[in-house]
Amino acid sequence: MSDPAIRAEALEAFLKSMPFGQFMGMECVVRGDEMTAILPFRDHLIGNSAIPALHGGSVGAFLEITAMAQVFLLTELEKPPRPIDLTVDYLRSGAARDTFARATVTKLGRRIANVRAEAWQDRRDKPIAAIHAHFLVASSSG
Repeated sequence: MSDPAIRAEALEAFLKSMPFGQFMGMECVVRGDEMTAILPFRDHLIGNSAIPALHGGSVGAFLEITAMAQVFLLTELEKPPRPIDLTVDYLRSGAARDTFARATVTKLGRRIANVRAEAWQDRRDKPIAAIHAHFLVASSSG
């Protein structure tokens, strides 16, 4: 299943299988070998209504799903990769507008994938948050 069009369809099905991703309204656009995740702004994503600012949990979950989607897109996995651990760096307040993210798989081994992802709003060079995560990509049958 290495055909990019087939993998993009599988990615869409992957996103539909993620209840929290659906709740947030998350989307992914694949162009060639590059994926951009989109978190369209919705009122229920606000964590601090005084500013208003996106809830940190929404931003963290958006980045986690983005990282998982990138691993899924680059592999032959049939199910989402299992998170082992992750660290989120909150760099700036996320405003009440659309948010974008891209993930880079820094190492893809037989059992583990290391991934870094960044989320931004207006400018990619000014991320609002970043994540470093490890995922289990080996099947549990071996």
